[in-house]
Amino acid sequence: MTEPKDPEESQLDFSMVIASTVHDMKNSLGMFLQAFSTWVESLPPEQAWNHERGVIEYESGRLNGMLMQLLGLYKMNVNQLPLHPEWQDLEDFLEAQRARYQELLQSRSIDSEIQLAEDVFEAFFDRDLMGTVIANIIINTVRYARSKVILRAYTEDDFTVLSVEDDGAGYPAAMLEGQAGYVLGIKQSTGSTGLGLYFAGRIAALHQRNGVHGFIRVQNGGSLGGGVFSIHIP
Repeated sequence: MTEPKDPEESQLDFSMVIASTVHDMKNSLGMFLQAFSTWVESLPPEQAWNHERGVIEYESGRLNGMLMQLLGLYKMNVNQLPLHPEWQDLEDFLEAQRARYQELLQSRSIDSEIQLAEDVFEAFFDRDLMGTVIANIIINTVRYARSKVILRAYTEDDFTVLSVEDDGAGYPAAMLEGQAGYVLGIKQSTGSTGLGLYFAGRIAALHQRNGVHGFIRVQNGGSLGGGVFSIHIP
């Protein structure tokens, strides 16, 4: 006769279930986007771009970013998120991030520009993780920018700074005041969960040198007068 199992032993690891489900969702979304891209390529040029396509690409980009962030946070929580920093060519890196959403930016009549300070060429960071952070910011910028976005790289104190600037209305005051410690939680007024900034802050902090950790900052102003997101890498 089989002895009954301890109820605690038979309980599901709910966080693992969610992580597995999120992984499957991300794979399904990837297959959908691949099929969608193939379908769009078969359309006549005059039908290739329309409002509905822009909505699909924007919302699927947001969804993909959120899924990647959830997986990343789970892996950080169980100490399984690999960090592989290498020296990166900053112009190449920023061009790659812009290229991912260039058509979407153009569909919203948003110009994009890359600006590198004269003394900045390389930085030491994990390309995939940093790419996820910057891609998420660009997707959000598409929603709020009026006509222009700038991706910048420069140095400040002992940090290399990557920033995304737009000419929108800027970040709300509550977000600027609360950036000392981003926490997850749904804001009833906007529906925002804070996931993107929380994830970006965690990724920045993973990058450290001689005990100095990276960090993020959001502010308003910049050269375009709108929102400015920056990630500072030691």
